[in-house]
Amino acid sequence: MSNVDCSNGLAPFRARLDEVDDQIARLLGERFQICREVAMHKREHDIPMMQPDRVVQVRERYLRRGAEVDLPADFTASLFELLIAATCKMEDELIEA
Repeated sequence: MSNVDCSNGLAPFRARLDEVDDQIARLLGERFQICREVAMHKREHDIPMMQPDRVVQVRERYLRRGAEVDLPADFTASLFELLIAATCKMEDELIEA
């Protein structure tokens, strides 16, 4: 850590941010692993990859929870779209494999 970090008082905030970022990465990894398991289940049971009703439910929950913790709505919506696109792509590839 540089002297600037220590002298300007940002070090504790940066340490907390690093901890939160580590938790976010771990949770995203866990979410993707669950989606892999879902894909395998869908493949084994011949269930279509896309479940539109579920996507709507998850999106609504994301937006609601984001609002509860004061996240900007456009950020929450963009994050959801990014996550759902990545996980659907992954599921599709695993189901087709």
